[in-house]
Amino acid sequence: MAERIQKLLSQWGIASRRHAEEMILAGRVSVNGKVASLGDKADPQRDFLSVDGKQIKADNRPRDIYLLVNKPRDVLSTCEDPRGRKTVLDLLPQDLQRDKGLHPVGRLDRNSTGALLLTNDGELTLRLTHPRYHLPKTYDVWLVGNPSDEDLEKWRSGMMLDGKKTLPATLEVISETKDQIHLLVTLTEGRNRQIRRLAEELGLTVLKLHRRTIGPLQLHTRGKVLGSGQFRFLSPAEIRLLKKQVNLP
Repeated sequence: MAERIQKLLSQWGIASRRHAEEMILAGRVSVNGKVASLGDKADPQRDFLSVDGKQIKADNRPRDIYLLVNKPRDVLSTCEDPRGRKTVLDLLPQDLQRDKGLHPVGRLDRNSTGALLLTNDGELTLRLTHPRYHLPKTYDVWLVGNPSDEDLEKWRSGMMLDGKKTLPATLEVISETKDQIHLLVTLTEGRNRQIRRLAEELGLTVLKLHRRTIGPLQLHTRGKVLGSGQFRFLSPAEIRLLKKQVNLP
């Protein structure tokens, strides 16, 4: 059965759908010797699909890999950067950087740090990034300014962003000084630069933003802390919990 090429590449763990679309637009994908275009379809049982000249088959796809990375500042949440800047894949050993189809699930902006999931499981990526599934993510946020109780309640209940109200959030004040505040913020959605933009709406400036958790995944586990720039493989229990939250068997 013919499917869109970006869907096939995602299902086979070659790349996320977004990255697969970028690869197609860059002319890196071919079907039966012809450079593919966005929107083209292929039948894996009948057509020859190749990426960068290497034939891709469903039966030779890499095993599923699930990693948690503690992303440092100034590292991009992408697979490659045309300007040569450091990406999250550069934090991994060479044998994981190539031919494994690993890609970040969602993003942390360049100036933010913390938990980031990498996988080559295309179906899991699709579920985790779909608006239907509200996977909670928790952030430490250090801000310049003194928000009022009214401002914090407004943030908790939801604010307008791009013409649509944000989902309710959990905010806990960790510490507060004359001109700075440290919040623990839990979101169940992930709009572009959401925390930074909402803070700006309230007249606040983000000094530092660090993601502690992604659903059941934590940087602190079993008495160990995943250091900045380090990664670890998810345990079978973590993989099961993650899939359960997005209704994957």
